[in-house]
Order: sequence, then C-alpha cells, then structure tokens
Amino acid sequence: MGLTSTAVLAVVAAAAVALFAATVRFWPRLARPGARAVSGRIGLLLATQLTLFAAVGLAANNAFLFYGSWADLFGQQQELGVVTDHEDGAEGSEGSRHMTRIATQHPDVPGGRVPSAGGRIDKVVISGRTSGVESPAYVYLPPEYFQAAYAGRTFPAAVVLTGYPGTAENLLKGLRYPQTAHERVKAGKARPMVLVMLRPTVAPPRDTECVDVPKGPRTETFFAKDLPEAVAGSYRVGKKARNWGIIGNSTGGYCALKIGMLHPDRYAASAGLSAYYRAAEDPTTGDLFHGRQELRDRADLMWNLENRPPSGGSFLVTTSREGEGNLRSTMKFIEKVKAPARVSSIVLDSGGHNFTTWRREIPPALEWLSARLSAD
Repeated sequence: MGLTSTAVLAVVAAAAVALFAATVRFWPRLARPGARAVSGRIGLLLATQLTLFAAVGLAANNAFLFYGSWADLFGQQQELGVVTDHEDGAEGSEGSRHMTRIATQHPDVPGGRVPSAGGRIDKVVISGRTSGVESPAYVYLPPEYFQAAYAGRTFPAAVVLTGYPGTAENLLKGLRYPQTAHERVKAGKARPMVLVMLRPTVAPPRDTECVDVPKGPRTETFFAKDLPEAVAGSYRVGKKARNWGIIGNSTGGYCALKIGMLHPDRYAASAGLSAYYRAAEDPTTGDLFHGRQELRDRADLMWNLENRPPSGGSFLVTTSREGEGNLRSTMKFIEKVKAPARVSSIVLDSGGHNFTTWRREIPPALEWLSARLSAD
C-alpha cells in the first residue's frame, strides 16, 4: 500500500482506536503494583501515542503531499528527473545604483575559499527603480567569473525563487543551487551562470503572487524590469532576453512561469518546479485584484495560453505521477503551449511537494536552462 493511500491511513487510524480501547479495557488489570503491570502500562501508552501520531502525520501528508511514497519519505528516491521536450501539436546603466552588496560568503564546494576555484556568493539588497520594491537576495558568481580566461566576458543569469513563505537561505542550504550549478559545470553538463536567489515574497508577510497589486506592491514589475536592470548594472551579465532565465518551486514556480510568459522580451526560459497555474487568493494574499477581472485573468496562465498565447520563450514544468497535486493541471499546461513557444517537462514516478523531490529536479532543470540561455 502506498504512503498516500487512504487504506494506509485507515489501518493506522483503526490501530490507534483499537489501542486506545485496549488501554481503557485493560487498565484496571494493569493498575496493580509490580514490574509486569508497570511495563504493560508503559507499553500500551507508548503504542497508543505512536499510532496516534502516525495517523495524524499520514493525514497531514495526504492533505499537503509532502512525500509521495515510502521511498520518498526515507530519502531512497535519489535518481534525477529526465527532461522531455514537447513539440507543438537595454536598459541597466543605472542598475548599480539600485543594488547594495552587504556581505560575501564562500560557496560550500571544493576550493570554495578561492573565488577562481569555487566562486563567490554576495548578499545584496535590490532596490526597484520603477516598482519601488526593495528585496534582499543572494548572487552566486561561478568560478569562471573570476578566471583570467573569462575576463571581460558576460555570463547568462537565472533568477531563482523559493516557495511561499520560504527564505532565500533555503536556496543555498536546503536546495543547494550554487553547489548543484558548480557540479553541473564541472561535469560538462551546463555552462557557468550567475544565479540571483531570493524569495517571491517581496512584501512579507504578504504573498503577492508576483502580481502588480493595485495601490500595492508592484511585484511583477520588480521581477520583470527592476531586478534584471539592477543585476546587469552591477555584474557582468547580458542584458537581452536570451541572457536571462527564471526558475522556482511551488509559488516561486508559478511566478517563474508567469513572469516568463508575460515578459518574453526579458526572459527566454522559465522553469516551474511543482508549480500551479493561477494566482492563489486566500488570507495570505489579501485582495490582489481589487475586483478587476482583467488583472485576475492576467494572473491565470491557462487563460493566457488560450487568449494571449506567448510570442516565444521556453517553459519547463515538473510534476510526479504519485505524490504531487498538480499532475493533471501540468499535463493541461503542456497541451496548451503552442509554437513559437516551446515546453518541456520532468515527470517523476513519485515525489511529493518537498525539498527531496526538488533536489532531484534541480540538476536537469539547470542543464535545461543552460542550454537555452546565451552568454552574449
């Protein structure tokens, strides 16, 4: 029986109820003094508590799909995802004034203390010239950025987004983007890229869903215009759409796909790991659209594919046959993408909505991004 099956939950819940009943039934007999009676009481209490916690954990996992299988739960699913391509059936000169570097750190890679061997991670604050949004971020510079052979050359760049609420530190430690990028380049499977890592929550604790909220945070403008300008004005990265990609997981995945779809003149490639396809509207988002249906439609990727198909760009979407809740909507998204846009996918056999799954998808996703971006 699978981890997410209702049968497993029913069996564990029934066991918890049975053990509770047994505790009530046999407690008078175990109330007498003596080592055997004490051991019996301890055993019944522990067994009841363990099955109760297991039932609650299984119910929570079934609701939120943290893990898709037993192997996923115990970290035994380690094989990487496989990308499948689906065929159709210059501003920035002012950018340096809108970015402040506040600290640097060494990537956790071999030779990481020497920039030309391990690269460097800058902690920065990006101030949006047009949006007025200000957000902290981490910028990973690959070793090649500091090598004489690459002096004066520009690099492709990718924006990397967490889910909601998320922290940018998760991209460094939990999801290991700099380490994975370093490994892919060393293995000859990707080209060096600059990674700009941050969370999509630019107005915490509010989840703005990367929308330009009327009279509120202009999150879409920040990611589509201000961030590329600021980074290009501070680092040796290209300024054209073919130089830029964007990737994220969960809410960050939705944001990445939406920004890429609505702004193909800024981003040539967009990857959504475990993404959804229309803006969430709940207490964490507040009123995103102020009753304006045209704004709600703009934030619906399926609506855009049907009514305003993108004029280009490449999209990567990921899901799993067991464990993810977005399988059906992802297949629908793939069907709706038409030329000149292109779509690719990673479909795992199993994997929940969690870091274990995303760590399996990030290596091929970075390879996919690298193949679609240009340094010049």
